[in-house]
Amino acid sequence: MEAPAARYVPGEPGGVPSSSSASSASSPVASPASSVTSFEAVVQSPEQMLELGRRLAKLLRPGDLVMLNGELGAGKTTLTRGLGEGLGVRGAVTSPTFVIARVHPSLGEGPPLVHVDAYRLGGGLDEMEDLDLDVSLPDSVIVVEWGEGKVEELTDDRLHVVIHRAVGDTTDEVRQVTVTGLGERWASVELGVLSA
Repeated sequence: MEAPAARYVPGEPGGVPSSSSASSASSPVASPASSVTSFEAVVQSPEQMLELGRRLAKLLRPGDLVMLNGELGAGKTTLTRGLGEGLGVRGAVTSPTFVIARVHPSLGEGPPLVHVDAYRLGGGLDEMEDLDLDVSLPDSVIVVEWGEGKVEELTDDRLHVVIHRAVGDTTDEVRQVTVTGLGERWASVELGVLSA
């Protein structure tokens, strides 16, 4: 039986994971048979979403695919902005909705960030072929907003980030973020460091 995913509430004293259950105090779920790890966080503000992106960037390397899913206004682009800051890339990271994809070259030794918004793309990988993501993947970190059902064929190793927010007429900024690592690449990565 697997332990529950690690849970972190930013802003808690000491920045430690919450102790909602004794078994979830410090490490994410890891299942060697399925090569899946996961991490959950409650994010209270856009600033905390940026910080989560910066922390996540420290785990990324060339060849990584990050799929972001969540309602409109959930914070996908804000998280990606934090990834860009953490990776040290050039240019302001903004939503690429109308250009579909934007490349942010590295300002240092790190990989470039390819930021894709697949919201207006209906098909799977076939419709995205013109973006040449398969060519960019080995040398870049690729982040695809609204990528579920569209880019999984690029690689078996990927991070799937789901951001949930309250819907309807609300000003609630609290988000529930679940980061799931799939494949061998993520099997040994300690996603619990995202809570540090």
